[in-house]
Amino acid sequence: MLTRRLIALYLGLWLYGTSMAVMIRAGLGLDPWDVFHQGVAEHVPLSFGMVTALTGVAVLLAWIPLRQRPGLGTVSNVVVIAIAVDAGLWLIPAVDGLWWRVLAMITAVVVNAAATVLYIGAGMGPGPRDGLMTGLVARTGWPVWTVRTSIEVSVLATGWFLGGSVGIGTLVYAFGIGPLVQLMIPLVDGRLPGFTSMSRPVPLLEKDQAAVPAD
Repeated sequence: MLTRRLIALYLGLWLYGTSMAVMIRAGLGLDPWDVFHQGVAEHVPLSFGMVTALTGVAVLLAWIPLRQRPGLGTVSNVVVIAIAVDAGLWLIPAVDGLWWRVLAMITAVVVNAAATVLYIGAGMGPGPRDGLMTGLVARTGWPVWTVRTSIEVSVLATGWFLGGSVGIGTLVYAFGIGPLVQLMIPLVDGRLPGFTSMSRPVPLLEKDQAAVPAD
């Protein structure tokens, strides 16, 4: 079981980073956290992946007052996704033609959902951005949707102001990732411990999403 969980964790994280790279190449808009990452990357001499990693580290520091504890999946999230997205951007060429860009965007969202299910299914700790959300929920008592929406609207607005890409892809991700993850949960339910039931609510990965993600 441990071997299966580790494979699911690292395969999921690598696919997550790769899906981020594909969505960037599609050029039709990114998920809220990646809009933020891209906006920051426009103003610093760092790669997209490095900005993603440093953002993850900064968010982890916010865990301290929230008394959140990182796991192997948390640390791996910061490192593996950053490497995967930079590798993807190096290997994947820019996509030309509107229909190819739409296909690339849709493919990226579907792969991102599968990656999310694998990573969360491994049950080895939340990503930095999801941990921030759950920590704030626990400390404030506010509803999950309020906290998550507040965080993602804030990073989206900041990223857009800095020059991040907001477009139809942002909407497709926002409205598509949740249902896709829910549809894919039965494929791992009972095989990975992260999902005890198909009816259990599932927090999305941050670009997560880049989650959403997005963590």
